[in-house]
Amino acid sequence: MLHTVLRRRAGGESVEQIQPDLIIPTGKRKGQSPSVASIYRALAEHAKREAYPEAVEQAHADFADLQNGEFPAPRTAQTAEPAPAPQP
Repeated sequence: MLHTVLRRRAGGESVEQIQPDLIIPTGKRKGQSPSVASIYRALAEHAKREAYPEAVEQAHADFADLQNGEFPAPRTAQTAEPAPAPQP
């Protein structure tokens, strides 16, 4: 479904024009069209995955470790050093 939306958006169609042609394949709403909000959420999630692929890879690795009974080590935050206090 996401592939269809991305392809048609690249062709210049709006989400509102694409939405009636999409059909949910499984689940409680099987056979119905997704809401426009759901399509925008899927597009936003896709954009986030494209922008931060290393975070997605790390999440997959952590999940695999959890499935194997291992617990991932805590990661420390990568923060910048605090700015010095202004001199009076």
